[in-house]
Amino acid sequence: MENKKSNSETLSEIYRNAQLALQSISNILPEIEDGAIKEEIRRQHEEYEKICSSAALLARANGQELKEPGAIKKAMMWSSIKMSTMSDNSTQHIADMMIQGTVMGITSLKKTQSDSNGLLDGEVNALLEELISLEESFEQRLKAFL
Repeated sequence: MENKKSNSETLSEIYRNAQLALQSISNILPEIEDGAIKEEIRRQHEEYEKICSSAALLARANGQELKEPGAIKKAMMWSSIKMSTMSDNSTQHIADMMIQGTVMGITSLKKTQSDSNGLLDGEVNALLEELISLEESFEQRLKAFL
C-alpha cells in the first residue's frame, strides 16, 4: 500500500511541476523580445507538455485523477511574472527568472525522489528521472543567456 501511495504522490508532483512550468512559460512568453531565448523557452514548453501527457496517461492507467494547480496559485504566478518583467524584460532577467523556477522544480522533484525510498514503479520512476534530467538540461541551456 505504501508503494502505491508513493507512486500516486510522485505522479501528482511530476504533473504539478510540469503544469506550473507550462503556466509560467505561458505567462512569460509574451514579455520576451529576444528571439533566441524565446525559441528555447518554446522548446521547453513542448517538453513539459510531453511530461504532462505521460503523467496523465500513467495516472489514468492507475485509476488516479491528477489535479491542476489552483487558480490562486496561477494568479499569483501571473502577477509575479508581470510585475518582474514590467521593470526588466531583458534577456538576462528572463533567463534568471526561468532558472530560478527550474531550480525550484529540480529541488522539489529531488526531494520527492528521496522521499520515495526507491519504492516507485519503474514507469513512475523513469518519468521522474526524465523530468529531473530535462530540468537540469534546461537550467544549463538557460545559463547561456545570462
